[in-house]
Amino acid sequence: MVDVPGWTCPACGRRFARAGQTHECAPAMSLEEYFSTGPAHERPIFEAVMRHVDSLGPVHVEPVSVGIFLKRARTFAQLRPMQRWVALSFSLPRRVTHPTITRKVMLYHGRHYHVANLRRPEDLDDDLRGWITEAYFDAPT
Repeated sequence: MVDVPGWTCPACGRRFARAGQTHECAPAMSLEEYFSTGPAHERPIFEAVMRHVDSLGPVHVEPVSVGIFLKRARTFAQLRPMQRWVALSFSLPRRVTHPTITRKVMLYHGRHYHVANLRRPEDLDDDLRGWITEAYFDAPT
């Protein structure tokens, strides 16, 4: 994990964009703790995403009970395990389409929230890597 800017909750040690940000105050896990209980298809997809994200710059990786949050000062992407895939979510200032984006894209505070369902590492193609890059550089530092 790399140290990135933001506020760290003194009670749980998790990092957030805003001081005093409302959250479920539960400490993050280590990656080993997190993957010890998850589905087998999750880690290879996480590793494929991280191979790309690590090339972009500093990132804070926060494994919690519901998934893995990838943060700069705020979360720019999330990986959440599902029964047969991993849901990769990210927000952009515009709407994009892709065969793996099967849920309705939600508009919230001028940002479009996308969820791509990745069944295997190869599903992370150049388009998705480009949008993760855009979400990374669009997140505050």
